Amino acid sequence: MDWLINLFTTTDSVAHIALLYSVVIAIGVYLGKIKIGGISLGVTFVLFAGIVAGHFGFTGPTNILTFVQDFGLILFVFCIGLQVGPGFFESFKKGGVTLNLLSTALIMLNIGVMFACYYLFFDTSDPKNLPMMVGTLYGAVTNTPGLGAANEALTSVFTNGNVPQIASGYACAYPLGVLGIIGATIAVKYICRVNLESEEEELEEAEADNPHTKAHSMRLKVANSYIAGRTLGEISRFLNRDIVCTRLLHEGNVTTPMRDTILNMNDEVLVVCAEADAEAIKAFIGPEQETEWTEQDEKQPMVSRRIIVTNPSINGKTLGKMHFSSVYGVNVTRITRQGMDLFASRDHHFHYGDKIMVVGPEDNVNRVAELMGNSVKRLDAPNIATIFIGILVGIIFGSIPVAVPGMPVPMKLGIAGGPLIIAILVGRFGYRMKLVTYTTTSANMMLREIGLVLFLASVGIKAGANFMETVVQGDGLKYVYTGFLITIIPILIIGTIARLKFKFNYFTIMGMLAGTCTDPPALAYANSICSKEAPAIGYSTVYPLSMFLRIFTAQIIVLFCCGM
Repeated sequence: MDWLINLFTTTDSVAHIALLYSVVIAIGVYLGKIKIGGISLGVTFVLFAGIVAGHFGFTGPTNILTFVQDFGLILFVFCIGLQVGPGFFESFKKGGVTLNLLSTALIMLNIGVMFACYYLFFDTSDPKNLPMMVGTLYGAVTNTPGLGAANEALTSVFTNGNVPQIASGYACAYPLGVLGIIGATIAVKYICRVNLESEEEELEEAEADNPHTKAHSMRLKVANSYIAGRTLGEISRFLNRDIVCTRLLHEGNVTTPMRDTILNMNDEVLVVCAEADAEAIKAFIGPEQETEWTEQDEKQPMVSRRIIVTNPSINGKTLGKMHFSSVYGVNVTRITRQGMDLFASRDHHFHYGDKIMVVGPEDNVNRVAELMGNSVKRLDAPNIATIFIGILVGIIFGSIPVAVPGMPVPMKLGIAGGPLIIAILVGRFGYRMKLVTYTTTSANMMLREIGLVLFLASVGIKAGANFMETVVQGDGLKYVYTGFLITIIPILIIGTIARLKFKFNYFTIMGMLAGTCTDPPALAYANSICSKEAPAIGYSTVYPLSMFLRIFTAQIIVLFCCGM
């Protein structure tokens, strides 16, 4: 049995290190599945499992733990950036601006309450207290990437190697942080006297009154003599609206019209447009026809087919520049991306993985399918080169020193901020550099989770040696109640303002608060009491910027304040 004892005690062997991570991660993940009152701490239990392992001396070489921790953080942060990148800049459009401003105010209030607690309850002469409060802050807002960014920045400030184990503060504040976010969100409901049924009805009315969200099909008879004898391209320019004519009935023959197809009086056209534009288009072209075109009217077989964009050369090209109607004799009527149906406007950029609805003669549709790729199997192939090219550039970018007056060391974005920014840019603009950024949801989640559990396990194991001393003999209780204050006070303030001043729907506010705290359990709770997509929309609108600010401010606080 000596071999088994050696396996657990020989800390510098590869087998021992692999065993250590396997035990900690497996136990943590399984414990994370336990729900109390429908709420679970998820993979954060990996951190607690690591702390227990470290406390009992089940550990590994510090340099190995640090490498795995940093590599896991890079992988985790980069995959988050790829996920949020496509929607990062779009999140600032229309109502998203106000939501993101409220989200930013909430993040600043979290930091403000943290500093207030630090000056009220802690000894400011101890240089380790502020870093521990930073760890408490990120536990209170349940933001693990921020913890990683702060942890990494601390190595630049505490160059003597005596880096504070801020994971202890994080671990103390996290459980009540999860409960506090949900509890404070519920408190906003009572403060603002919200009626959930009325909020649902309001969402239904808003959806019914939003004609821009759906594509609308109609059969029109050409009755305007002004457009008779003109091409579809000319008519489209006159209208100054996005329309697609998928079929034309002329003298009993059904064809697929092209941009140079001439319309004549009494022709019938099948038009797809935004619902908001339907009445204007109808008034310009002619009255809508109720009768369906019969099968005998069609002189050639017409098909409609969904085609998947899997040809890398198509990535980033616009619909208008593809000339589907003039070159291929087909029309693209709808585009589906990540489960959402989008209207096929001429300035729409194709992204790898888009599904497009193509209408036209069968042979022509087949040619378009060949052009676009249409290979489901190809989607399953991971674009690993893009990920590591992005990480390479991100690490270089994050290592650039920027001298800031008053700072003891040059500011760097580090291995958290650098890859995050590059990943966001690659996710949004990668097609311009011929980079295929598409990954399946499952692949992205797998890489993210692997990076996260490696990071959490490493941090927990390293913090475990001093955790009990910190909690029992140190300021563990202070971290718990200050973390709770950091959680609830900003949510109560911003949630109330969002409702009373800006009149946002309560379910949208719930999603916004959950997204700002990057807290999936809070979103899950919001979704459980709302049948609409409002919580998810609120969450996704603020999540990209919130994640960026959480990571960025973590480093700013550490570099500007903890090194003073």
